[in-house]
Amino acid sequence: MKIGIDKIGFYGPPYYIDMVDLANERGDDPSKYTIGIGQAQMAVAPLSQDIVSMAVNAALVFLDDEDRAKIDLVVVGTESGFDASKSASVYVHELLGIQPHARSFEVKQACYGATAGIQMAKDYVTLHPDRAALVIGTDVARYGLATGGEVTQGAGAIAMLITANPRILQLDSESAFYSRDIMDFWRPSYSEYAMVDGKYSNEQYIAFFKEVWATYKQKTAHSLADFAALCFHLPYTKMGKKAFSEILNEVDEDKQKALLENYQSSTLLNRNVGNIYTGSLYLSFLSLLLNSNTLNAGDRIGLFSYGSGAVGEFFSGTLAPAFKASLSAEKVAEMFAAREQITVAEYERIFSQSLPKDGGELVIPAEKDSSAVRLAAVREHKRFYEIN
Repeated sequence: MKIGIDKIGFYGPPYYIDMVDLANERGDDPSKYTIGIGQAQMAVAPLSQDIVSMAVNAALVFLDDEDRAKIDLVVVGTESGFDASKSASVYVHELLGIQPHARSFEVKQACYGATAGIQMAKDYVTLHPDRAALVIGTDVARYGLATGGEVTQGAGAIAMLITANPRILQLDSESAFYSRDIMDFWRPSYSEYAMVDGKYSNEQYIAFFKEVWATYKQKTAHSLADFAALCFHLPYTKMGKKAFSEILNEVDEDKQKALLENYQSSTLLNRNVGNIYTGSLYLSFLSLLLNSNTLNAGDRIGLFSYGSGAVGEFFSGTLAPAFKASLSAEKVAEMFAAREQITVAEYERIFSQSLPKDGGELVIPAEKDSSAVRLAAVREHKRFYEIN
């Protein structure tokens, strides 16, 4: 019996800025952003979209009544949580109308959270093959205006349904994981923005990848030649390529070319969204499936998950026979087509807005946000959502 990803949905906010515009406004060479970092656009989340509304919108891409009745487990991975007690997943569970006898909780370990959720979901469905689990990675990456990390901001959510006999990706049984207490990236509870040692974080990302890749090969006897593609957590699209370059010499030139072509396919969505933390790896996976012309059923896909602080995991799966037909490709295309490009000044205005922290009331105008679910108001320290 195979367990894995049966359905996948992505939601991005209704606004974006062009990175050339941002570079010009900041007095930088645009190629620093578009080539050096590898980003073309950045998704911008208005006040009406937070981690809960984005998570729900991502799941609504595919969720049906049969799914709602079968889901026993709702796991939200995020590092953008707004409550130290109540999980985002409880809101998500209710807004989606999932049957009430389900476990719902939030997982935190930087960008690794959704992967932890998938592994828990896989174990649960293995024991209960007639049931399903919903795993969501949802985040808003914020480093501040005109900061070094600004170019790697972004926002969005990825939702995945984990079932037996999945129609997209059949997960392999073995994976390799590694944990160390390091200070490469963190956000104290009193800070709105993350603390990051950029150079050190890049070094550790690569070191963790090499560690788990070596362990994976020992545990499984697989080699790079066995893979049609590798997907990476992408804080920015050049980061994954730096790590990938460390092992490409394990295969011949023809295989390297094929792997790099698929790597490029796996970055296209991320280039136009930015960093979505816990969902970034899975946005890359979705991008690969939507944009590669060489993948076939039975191909093995490798996935590298990295959460600063730090935890890394390399795992894999094989593409199911019906993977292409199960991707909601038209809905992804429609969502991107509906986004509105805004100016840097408009982005700065939106970025500077905030919700009340004193229990005061704020009714949030919909403006041009026609998403299925949005944050509508805050009052008495409570958030209220609206379903369109």
